[in-house]
Amino acid sequence: MTASLGAGAQQDPELQPVLQQAMHASSCFGDQYDSEVWYKLMEPKLRRYMTDHDERMALLRTVYCETHRSGAAPLPPGLVLAVLDVESRFDRWAVSSAGAVGLMQVMPFWPERLGMHRRELVTMEPNIRMGCAILRHYLETEHNDVRRALGRYNGSTRSREYPDQVVTRWTRYWNGADDLGRS
Repeated sequence: MTASLGAGAQQDPELQPVLQQAMHASSCFGDQYDSEVWYKLMEPKLRRYMTDHDERMALLRTVYCETHRSGAAPLPPGLVLAVLDVESRFDRWAVSSAGAVGLMQVMPFWPERLGMHRRELVTMEPNIRMGCAILRHYLETEHNDVRRALGRYNGSTRSREYPDQVVTRWTRYWNGADDLGRS
């Protein structure tokens, strides 16, 4: 079950340098306590979507790292999990009707523009890294207006359906650990 992207989704020319910078890996676990609490709160919620324990832990580690990326504006981890839920139902093989691919439904032209292979979109870390960079960019562009940023992310700026779905999943299911690691 993938959310459909509008025709202009992720076409913003200013996204390329944002994505290039995001693709450089960084360390993320500054506080071991915060990471352990994060796993304990979120891992049970993810079980219904992902049966493999190692895959669940890898996804949580990736989301935690990308939302706590050093030198970047913070992202609420619960919001990112809600985007993953609505976009792909945590299916890395998901493909939308518009051709967006993977967990965060990234458009397939991005890997090629970044000197990567298109197949990397079904790999957890690059897909989540690109998706978080795009979401972070739109949050900054929209002055932290979450609904407008989500509309841009999905290419559905004239409809409230997608932003409402994501915010509902965030507040009703993926909440609980958004403040960890924030001083």
